[in-house]
Amino acid sequence: MTYAEKQQHRASKSATAGYLLPAVLRNFVRNRETGVVTVAIVIGVLSGLLVATIAALSEFIHSVLFAIPFDAHLSATGTISWQRTLFVPIAGGAVLAALAWLVGTKLKGQMADAIEANALLGGRVSMRGSLLISFQTLISNGFGGSVGLEAGYTQICSAFGSYFGRKLAARRSDMRLLVACGAAGAISAAFSAPLAGSFYAFEVILGAYTAANLMPVVASAVAALLVARSLSHPSFLQIAGHATPVSIELIGQAALIGVICALMSIALMLAVAFSERIFQRLRFLRGLRPIIGGALIGAMALLTPTVLGSGHGAMQLLLLNNPGWLLLFTTILLKSMATAVTIGSGFRGGLFFASLLLGSLIGMLYATLSGMVLPDVALPSGIAAIAALAAFGTGVIGAPFAMICLALEITGEFSVTVGAIVASSVTALIVRELFGYSFATWRFHLRGEVIRGPQDIGWVKQFNATTLMRSDFETIPGQTTVDEALKLFQPGRIKYLVLRAPDGRYDGLVSVAELHSADIPPETPVASLAHQQESFLLPLTSIRDIMKAFEKTEADVLAVVDNAADRTVIGTVSEAHVLRTYGEELERRNQEMFFR
Repeated sequence: MTYAEKQQHRASKSATAGYLLPAVLRNFVRNRETGVVTVAIVIGVLSGLLVATIAALSEFIHSVLFAIPFDAHLSATGTISWQRTLFVPIAGGAVLAALAWLVGTKLKGQMADAIEANALLGGRVSMRGSLLISFQTLISNGFGGSVGLEAGYTQICSAFGSYFGRKLAARRSDMRLLVACGAAGAISAAFSAPLAGSFYAFEVILGAYTAANLMPVVASAVAALLVARSLSHPSFLQIAGHATPVSIELIGQAALIGVICALMSIALMLAVAFSERIFQRLRFLRGLRPIIGGALIGAMALLTPTVLGSGHGAMQLLLLNNPGWLLLFTTILLKSMATAVTIGSGFRGGLFFASLLLGSLIGMLYATLSGMVLPDVALPSGIAAIAALAAFGTGVIGAPFAMICLALEITGEFSVTVGAIVASSVTALIVRELFGYSFATWRFHLRGEVIRGPQDIGWVKQFNATTLMRSDFETIPGQTTVDEALKLFQPGRIKYLVLRAPDGRYDGLVSVAELHSADIPPETPVASLAHQQESFLLPLTSIRDIMKAFEKTEADVLAVVDNAADRTVIGTVSEAHVLRTYGEELERRNQEMFFR
C-alpha cells in the first residue's frame, strides 16, 4: 500500500470517529450557503486566536532562551551572548530529536499538510498530526531555527477547518473549502493581510478561484484579521525612498528583478533538497541530525543574527538602514544556507517568510548595485525590495496574486504594486517553465507523490482496474479451432474472447467479429488471431494509467490479470466504459467546484 493510500485509509477510517453535530445544524450547513459562511467565520475567529497565541508563545520562548525583551525581534537583536547564539539552536535540535523519537513514528502517517489533504484526501487533515507539526514548528522557530511560524499557523488552522467539516458531515467539496478557510485565516492573521490570505487559499490550498468559494474564504480571512488585530498590534512595513511613477524604466527593471528572483528561488529549493540528501546520508547519526543542524545554525548566527528565526525584525531593520552591497550579499548567502540546513536537518517549518526576507534582500542588493552603475534610472531601494519580495515569494510559494496582495497590504502603498505585479508575473512564468514546482509540490515530488498542486485528484485513486472491470467474460483455450469457436459464440452476444494458454495463463484477446468475418481456414487455432498477448492490466492500475494503456496499445478492450507472474484473468475493461466513467466523475467534480 502506497503512502497516499495509507493516508486515504486512515482518513476514511477517522471520518466516522467521534460524534457528529446535531442534524439541524448539519443540514443548515449542507443546504445553505449562509451555513458555510457561518462556519467559515467561526473558523476565522479560531484561526485568529491560534495565530496570536502561537506568535506570543514564540516571542516568550525567544525572550527566555535568548535573554531579549519580550517585544523584540530575534533576528534584529545584536546583543545576544555568543553562548546563547550557539547553544540554544543545538538544544532545539535535541528537543526535536527527542520528540521525533518519542512520537514521530507513531504519527508518521498523519502528517499531511493542507495541500496534500486537499489534493488526495478530500480535505481530511489529522488533528493529532497537525498538533505535532505546529508544536515542532514552534520549537524550531523558538529555539532560533531559520524558519517562520507560517507553516504551523496554516497547519493547525486548516486542521480545525477539517475538524468542523467532519463534525458537520460535510461533502468532499465543502471539506476542502473549510480547510482553505483555515489557511486563509492563518495567513490573514499572521500578516494582517486578508487579501493575501484569501488568494493564498485560492491559489495554494484550493487550486482555483470560484464565485461559490469567495464569500466563505473572505469571511474567514476578515474574521481572523479582526481577532488577531485585537490581540496584537501588527504594523505596516516602512520602506526607504519614495514611490516611483509607472514608467518604462520601472517595468523593465521589475521584469529583470523577476528573472533574478526566479533563478534564485529555484536555487533555494534545490539547496533545501540537497541539504536533505546530505543529512539523510548520515545514517548512523540519524537521531542527531537536528542537533548537528542546530550547531550549524548557531555557528552562522555568530556571524549575523539575521539567520535566527523567521527574520521579521531583520527585514524591517535592513529596509530602513540601506546597508552596503557586501553586507546584503553575505546576509542573503548565510540566510539561504541557514534555511536549507534548518529544514534539511529535521527542523519543522516553511519557507513563507524566509522567502519574503530573501526577496527583499535581493531587491535591495539589485538597487544598490544598479545605483552604482546607473544612478539616474535605478529603482529606489524600498521599491526594488518590495518587487523582489513579491517575486521571490511567488517563485517559492507559487501564489503570485497572494504575493502581490501581500506587498500591497504590508506596505500600505498602492504605488509599489505595479513593480510587484510585473516581477511576480515574470517569476511565475520562468519557474513554471524551468522548474515546474513550488516548494510544497517539489517536496511531494521528491517523496514520490504525483501532486502538482492542491487540485482534487484523490478521487482518481478510487477508480482502478478492479472497480472498472467486468467479470462476466468468456474464455477459451488458445488451441481451439476457428470452426469450434464459431459454433460456440455467435456475433452480437459477446464482443471479445479471452484466450488461455495450456498452463492456464492469459494468452491474448480475440474479436468475435473478426472470427466471423475473416477468411480463415476452419482448422486454424484461434490463438493465431490473438491480440494484446503482452498487454494487460493489474488489479490496482489507476484509471489514468488505464487510459494511457489504451492509448499506447490502440485496443478497445484489455484483460485484467491477478498478477504479472501467474497471469490469471479476473476480468476485462473496455475503453468506452473507462472514458465514460472518467468523464462523468470529472463533470461531477467540476459541478462541486463551481456550484453548491
